[in-house]
Amino acid sequence: MRKVLISAALIAMAGAAVAQDAPKATDGPGPNMVIEVADAAGKPKGTIVLDLLADKAPNHVERLVQLAKSGAYDGVVFHRVIDGFMAQTGDVQHGKQGADTSMAGMGGSDMPDLKAEFNDMSFQAGAVGMARSQDPDSANSQFFIDLAPATFLDGQYTVVGQLVEGWDVLNAIKKGDSAANGAVDKPDYMARVTIAE
Repeated sequence: MRKVLISAALIAMAGAAVAQDAPKATDGPGPNMVIEVADAAGKPKGTIVLDLLADKAPNHVERLVQLAKSGAYDGVVFHRVIDGFMAQTGDVQHGKQGADTSMAGMGGSDMPDLKAEFNDMSFQAGAVGMARSQDPDSANSQFFIDLAPATFLDGQYTVVGQLVEGWDVLNAIKKGDSAANGAVDKPDYMARVTIAE
């Protein structure tokens, strides 16, 4: 078992950042990940579009595309959401909405972990990064979207994309308990995830 994402020390460095205005991101060549978000009761909350950066992290983007196209991300919760920092999802093993999600954040997919693809992209508001354990080469299926700049992650986590639509939807994702490392009770989830080439 492994705890995935960012250590408590790094979270402390995030400080008390506040929600940002919509970032001015340009939609690049893609592919784009289209995420339909719903609340715990299944009510639609809107759509988030992520421009995936295949030129910066080709193996990670290939994994995200493969999981999305297979339907593995459909129904996966946002299990860890820290106000002013980030929203994390993608645990296809332990994070399915409607099932026991008490282990969400501890799993991945049945595919092997990925070697880090650190690049020159900075963790600004709307950046998409791959979650991992302490081992830089342990990213698998989980990813997070920054709610605010988190440049202390630069060069330590692989940036795989950028939010280009749905900033309001991202900011409205149910936040977690800061005393519980951002764990979310009755979390929102990715109802459907598709890829637009």
